[in-house]
Amino acid sequence: MVVASGRSTTHVSAIADRLIRQCKTNGTSTRVEGLSNCDWVLVDAGDAIIHIFRPEVRQFYNLEKMWGGMRPDEHHAD
Repeated sequence: MVVASGRSTTHVSAIADRLIRQCKTNGTSTRVEGLSNCDWVLVDAGDAIIHIFRPEVRQFYNLEKMWGGMRPDEHHAD
């Protein structure tokens, strides 16, 4: 699973478009959800699931915490 952020809906759309085109070039079939709004685009590329968020949406859903990982901006006391 890959989680990424774009700065705006336009940026999220551009990242998703580039990823989908590259997958097609490599012969990887994809299924895509959320491309109409571009707040959260999910690209299922078979062995990899890629989530592309706007920052506010990424923070709201916080998938990293759900899956047990830390977000890059989280700091924990040692």
